[in-house]
Amino acid sequence: MAEETNKDIKIGVEDQALEKVQEVSPTKPKKSIKTKKEGETVTESAAKKEEGILYSSSIEETTSESKESNQKPTLKKHTAEDLELDRENVMLFGKYPIKDVVISDPSMAGYVKFNMQAYPNIFGRRRRKSYYDSHISIIERLINKLMRGGTGKKVGGKVIRTNGRLQGKKLKVLHIVENSFAIINKKTGRNPVQVFVEALQNSAPIEDTTRVRYGGISYNVAVGISANRRVDVALKNIALASLIGAFKKKKSLSEALANELYTASQNLPESYAIKKRVESERIARRAR
Repeated sequence: MAEETNKDIKIGVEDQALEKVQEVSPTKPKKSIKTKKEGETVTESAAKKEEGILYSSSIEETTSESKESNQKPTLKKHTAEDLELDRENVMLFGKYPIKDVVISDPSMAGYVKFNMQAYPNIFGRRRRKSYYDSHISIIERLINKLMRGGTGKKVGGKVIRTNGRLQGKKLKVLHIVENSFAIINKKTGRNPVQVFVEALQNSAPIEDTTRVRYGGISYNVAVGISANRRVDVALKNIALASLIGAFKKKKSLSEALANELYTASQNLPESYAIKKRVESERIARRAR
């Protein structure tokens, strides 16, 4: 009996301790939260799960948007026909069309080339190939002829020297040619490239002389000139004429070049290149 009474006392003490603990720390009821979308009451844990899902979906959207923004734009692939059209529509110095230029002399048509570039410069490519000059734009050949230190010999009783002001300065000479073409366009209202081609055709000689030796006696014999040399001689005379016209004068080199190209295109006797062509052909006629 004593043991049973002790057990009952222990159980009573434990029940009293549990009641005190429950009074000190009562169980908190689970809060109910209303969602904005549906208006339903859910437990706090369910709401946290929904918030986590919404947060992860927003992160995915932002990452996908950043990937789309970081993607490089796809370039349009051009076909060979598109490239040919672009090359045909290129304008010299961005102003003067090239495809409309007409070369009336058939012998010079193979050597008067136009590379479809706004600012012609091949940077010395193909220089080791045969017929190197025939692959260069005729505008660039004119620029190369102007990059010289002077006449190199007596012209009009004197030697003209530029003291290296144009030697190797291709960009400077390129702008000189561009300014001269602008002067021609303003003066005539025509395409200056066509005027330049006409000046080349008019100033290119057909005959020249060479020295032949027979039995200790030398003779001058008339010979024909190849088309490539005709173009070279015409370019050289036009370049020399522009240097002579601007040497120790108020006229600039671009103005002198524009004046020479205009007078040569009109086949006027005031042109230095026309004078040289007439002189060489006259000497060749006498040496026949």
